[in-house]
Order: sequence, then structure tokens, then C-alpha cells
Amino acid sequence: MGIRQRNQQTAITDIGIIGGGQLAWMMGPAAQKLGLTLHIQTPQATDPAGAIAHHTVLAPVADSHATQRLAQGCQVITFENEFVDLPGLQVLQDQGILFAPRLSALAPLLDKYEQRCYLRQLGLPTPDFVALGDVPWNPGEPVPNPLGFPAVLKARRHGYDGRGTTVVQTQGQLDALVNPVGTEPFLLEAYVPFERELAVMIARSPQGEVQPYTIVETQQRQQVCQVVLAPAAVAPDVATTIAQYSKTLMIALDAVGIFGLELFLTPDGQILVNEVAPRTHNSGHYTLDACHTSQFEQQLRAVAGLPLGDPGLTCGGAVMVNLLGFEDGPADYGDRRAALAALPQAHVYWYGKTESRSGRKLGHVTVTCASLEELQQQWRAIVYRIEALWYGPNTPPTAP
Repeated sequence: MGIRQRNQQTAITDIGIIGGGQLAWMMGPAAQKLGLTLHIQTPQATDPAGAIAHHTVLAPVADSHATQRLAQGCQVITFENEFVDLPGLQVLQDQGILFAPRLSALAPLLDKYEQRCYLRQLGLPTPDFVALGDVPWNPGEPVPNPLGFPAVLKARRHGYDGRGTTVVQTQGQLDALVNPVGTEPFLLEAYVPFERELAVMIARSPQGEVQPYTIVETQQRQQVCQVVLAPAAVAPDVATTIAQYSKTLMIALDAVGIFGLELFLTPDGQILVNEVAPRTHNSGHYTLDACHTSQFEQQLRAVAGLPLGDPGLTCGGAVMVNLLGFEDGPADYGDRRAALAALPQAHVYWYGKTESRSGRKLGHVTVTCASLEELQQQWRAIVYRIEALWYGPNTPPTAP
């Protein structure tokens, strides 16, 4: 039974979420606003979303048997991350359990190589790429690289926040990374000397309504997102092209929910799709304080079959800065959070994680601006002040 059929028959009030991190946690206020109840599947009782869940199934994200238990308390199941057992979930879908987005929308995206191939089939440009397992190679010999150096080596599955992504500069570095495990798990991409990294969130309802958010600029250190600027200062034709790319993808997938697209803008004006996230995304956190409808509310609206909300900005712009761990061990950082909250127009989100690790996302701060001019003139000073208060004499961490 498809989601269109189900929504026509009965109102959806109970939603299951596979994953219990901060992305699920930030759906809590929106669920309360919309009169929805959230049920979470997550490995640990201390995971952030446990604080907002009506019921929690304690189990790994990829445990499809636990997902079957989760389904007993809800009408539809959505996803906080994509580290799932798709064949196991397919068995449940075949039994009538409803997922949004449907598993057919996830299938082309979970493996990064298959995702690149799918994007190319849709006519969406990507960096040049090759699956190392498809290149003739004998263990112990130099790993073949038809793309040249530098290149980007990526894990085909389960990479995030810089994990599983390495810019390789030499043949020796490539061999050292690949030879111990073999070529099969890896995707190799041409390094793109981009001008800027951009991103967009886009939602689609069961009825086919599509709502893109504003284009944002993301700034990374060693593949870890540090700063998001909304809106990005891009030419109108760039914004139009990105919106069209995102709509093309959502319609082709028949997707329901909110997806994030990360893109490169090159010095010669090319727009390349880097990655697709079939869920809420770090680049959309600014929407909590700068948009009429946050990405988290929009996700729940789509999944529940409610009309999509207005994705427009409520202010001139916003700066979002991630608060990353810079030491290992228990940490609350109460004094630093209080100092950040005292900044003008600052909104601090603390995810409630009890352990700090270098590079771990512990929270974020969004500062709203009254005008686009204020954003463009002040964002560097805003970021500097936030990072000075948060890291102090410590160096902001890079990818582990």
C-alpha cells in the first residue's frame, strides 16, 4: 500500500524514525506543534532523540527485526540516517509496512558509486569518478588511478563528517589506504578545485508538491562542515540551475520527505552535484531560526501527508556554526554555551551528548541577520567570535 493510499484513508499521527541522533532530536518541537508522536529506533538510551521519543526501541539502526517492532507502534517509518539494511527493510515493506521515503527512493543513493551513476543517468553533472573494483588490479601492485592526482578516495558506504573521505596526493598514499582492504569498498573521484561549496534542502509531498529552500554556502575543514551561510551569494542563474537539479532528482525518485544536495561551484561556473542525503541535513539547521518552516517540520509534514510549509526566510540571512568536540571525555561546556547564548541574535542548540570526541558534533549556533547586507558584511566576525568563545586556545578539529 503506497503512502498516497494510506494518507487518503486515515490521518497519520504516529511516526517512526530509524536513528536517534540530533537530527531526530530536532524533530521533537515540530512533532509537538503538529500533534504527532515520534517513535525512535536507536542503539543507546542516551542518544539525543530518546529525550523526545514517545517510545524507543533500543537496537542498532541496521536491525530490521527491531524495525518490525518499531512498526507496531506507528503508521509510517522515516529515516534519520542511511546506514540501514535495505534488503531487510524490503521484506518489511513487502509485508505492508510503510516507509517514507519509499525504499525505491533510497536504493540508488546508499552506495556512493551507484549514486553517482544514477545522477549521471538523470543528466545531473558530477565530478568524474570510477569504482576501484571495476579497474583491473592485482593485490600488491600500485592501485590504478585513471583520474590523476590529487584525487578523492571515498568509502562507498557509511561515510559521514569526513569519515571515509580522503584527499590523496600521491600514488604511495593511495596504495597505503587501499591495499590493506582491497578496491571493492572504494569510489575514486577527480579532485574539483571549486570556488565554493553550496547546498540546498528540498521537500516533496506525497501529492507531488515540491518546495526547495534557499541555496546556502557551506564551508568545510577537511570535509567536516564548520559554517553555513544562508542565503549563498550566487548569481540568479546558479540558483535556478540548482533548484532545477534538485527538483529533477526528487521527481525521478518519486521521493517523499526532505533531501539535501551538496554541490560544487567551479571558477568557470560549472555546478557539480557532490552528494545527496535522503534526509534532514546539517546544511539545513539554519532553517530552525531563519525560515517559516524548518527542515524538521517539513520532513514531518511530508511524511504525515500534511501540506508542506513555507520554506522562505523570515530574516535577511543567517550564519550557522557547528560546535565540534576538541577533546575526549565527558563534557558539558555549560559556561561556553552560556557565553554563546548571550551573543546578539544567537540561538544555541546543544544535542545532549554526554561524551565529547575530537570532531564530534555536539551542538550548533545560528545567528540571524536583519538584512542580506549585514550577513555579507558581518559573517566573518560572527564566526570568529563564536569560535573564539567555543574553542578558546584550542584549534578547531579536522576530520578524524
